[in-house]
Amino acid sequence: MAEAITMPTLGLTMTEGTVDQWFKKVGDPISKGEAVVAISSEKLTHDVEATADGILLQIIVDDGGDAPCQEAIGYIGAEGEALPNVTGTTETSEEVVQVEEVKEEISSVQEKPQRVAGERVFATPLARKVADENGYLLEDIIGTGGNGRITRRDVERHTPVKVVAPIATAIIGEGLEGMRKVIAQRMHQSLNQSAQLTLHRKANINALLTFRKELQQKAGDSINRRALSINTLLIKAVSLALKDHPEMNAWYDLETLTQHEAVHVGVAVSVDDGLVVPVIKDVQSKSLSQIGADFGEVTSQAVDGTLPGNLYSGSTFTITNLGSLGIEYFTPILNAPEVGILGVGQTQSKLAFGEDQSIVEIKELPLSLTFDHAVVDGAPAAAFLASIINYLEAPYSLIV
Repeated sequence: MAEAITMPTLGLTMTEGTVDQWFKKVGDPISKGEAVVAISSEKLTHDVEATADGILLQIIVDDGGDAPCQEAIGYIGAEGEALPNVTGTTETSEEVVQVEEVKEEISSVQEKPQRVAGERVFATPLARKVADENGYLLEDIIGTGGNGRITRRDVERHTPVKVVAPIATAIIGEGLEGMRKVIAQRMHQSLNQSAQLTLHRKANINALLTFRKELQQKAGDSINRRALSINTLLIKAVSLALKDHPEMNAWYDLETLTQHEAVHVGVAVSVDDGLVVPVIKDVQSKSLSQIGADFGEVTSQAVDGTLPGNLYSGSTFTITNLGSLGIEYFTPILNAPEVGILGVGQTQSKLAFGEDQSIVEIKELPLSLTFDHAVVDGAPAAAFLASIINYLEAPYSLIV
């Protein structure tokens, strides 16, 4: 008897999954252990492997379709082997075509879904791609998948009534001019196209401050003061952490995830009419002195308006510092298409007991990491933030 390929259960809370892509067509030979289809849930992706040799006899759920966990999405068996009676098959029988036509007719008269402002819209990757290709706003599409998730079929059945993406883009920033208008459009796009989440932690920088003082005393005038600034040391720590966690040194544009070898750090700088992000290139191969010199140069040029055009873009990770304004924690917005941005707050002091039970002052640096949860899960993002803190708390590692 033919063997079913079922939708796996990838987590305790998973009740259904989405078929992202079939790697085989009906009639193709398959070996046991070979990946046959890619599926996904809200948080995970997974390749389903064949449990037996044979050929792909039937595909029940096409690319972009949803299925409950443990339900058959296809069948493997010997050529000509009989298939069990399966409801919901995607074979083009007259009955199924009629059902699809009824669904399309119902969808065409459905009103725009009622959503709360800022509500996250769940959609499969394929649905997002098809919607983008057609200029549809996902917020306008009614999802029929689990928990209201939008599937490819929902997008294909959608009939836009009035507003499409180009018009909506033109409205964002209306009443603003120049750089302020561009910033408004980019911030809206960033929030609308990524699942942003922010983690907060403090780094004990007592050792870092001692490290700076020791180097200044030993090196004297031979070392540039910018080489030992908190900003320079932080950029170096971030670059080392990005090499340890390359998934954070990446771009994602809703279609392609690109991981970068080189670390190009963007530094948010406030200017008279808005905010710019000059870029320090190839930080991973530079010394503290080189990073300090580059940081001073690009930030001063950005303020003066003399920064070369090629240094306004290309960053793979961004740092934004509001510490000088008295801010402790905040929620930075991703500099799209980057998947991570680090916010830096004002250094805080607290009293604590030392190892000998004496009272000591501890200086702590607040850090806020925003990341794209669609690309990176919470645990690896937390590990990346911990790695930055480890480098700051063991500062001699910054010059190894």
